[in-house]
Amino acid sequence: MERNKEKYINPLTDFGFKKLFGTEPNKSLLIDFLNQILPDQRIKDLTYSSGEKQGITELDRKAVFDLYCVGDNGERFIVEMQKAKQKYFKDRSLFYASFPIQEQSKKNKWDYKLDPVYSVGILDFTFDDQKDSKKLLHIVELKDKKHKVFYDKLKFVYVELPKFKKKEKDLKTHFDKWLYVFTHLSELQDRPKKLQDRIFDKLFKAAEIAKFSPAEREAYQESLKYYRDIQNVVDTSKEEGRKEEKIEIAREMKKNGEPIEKIMKYTSLSREEIEKL
Repeated sequence: MERNKEKYINPLTDFGFKKLFGTEPNKSLLIDFLNQILPDQRIKDLTYSSGEKQGITELDRKAVFDLYCVGDNGERFIVEMQKAKQKYFKDRSLFYASFPIQEQSKKNKWDYKLDPVYSVGILDFTFDDQKDSKKLLHIVELKDKKHKVFYDKLKFVYVELPKFKKKEKDLKTHFDKWLYVFTHLSELQDRPKKLQDRIFDKLFKAAEIAKFSPAEREAYQESLKYYRDIQNVVDTSKEEGRKEEKIEIAREMKKNGEPIEKIMKYTSLSREEIEKL
């Protein structure tokens, strides 16, 4: 299918993510998704807040979230789509989570009681320390050495989308269906039979590009271009990394006296590339 024939937006783009999950008319989509991934949590309503948060003093750095919401019971939700790995991604998550904690402070007499804070990351990459695990949903809490929860009002929830490999026929849970939407929506021309739930009826209507205004289409195309540029950078980096790994293997094999034909077979490098090592 040609890219310019796409019927539905890519939810991994900045525009697509905010269009589907960051607008008041589509609030039920975000609520439904969060209720699938958050432990012991049933959200009934959300209020969108500004995605930009300032520190307590002018010297503090500001944080800009994709989505920031407050639940009907006072819970704070940071929801972000992360397209590529960052060197200090976990540090960034912790830093961002500090803002909805700080904003709860009150002047004068205050007993420090806090509402829960949930930091949700939908990741278009895999953690390096989790790449050998099939587990794609991670819920992180503050625990002591005996693995007992020390504080239950701060949770980090991460979903590693690249690990989701199920086909439509394999979808069983509501969570499966949501992950299928994230990973396949922009490739679809028709609504799959497994996604006939009412909530997905709303999602597919909101995601249909033909219904966008000219301004929305232009904004989406810009967002899509940026997303593809990021993907190209990531793919190039991976390819270069694989090439370097092959060169190191070939260099070691050559040092151990292995014949060039064998090195070519195991590394896919050319004779000329191996002879230059």
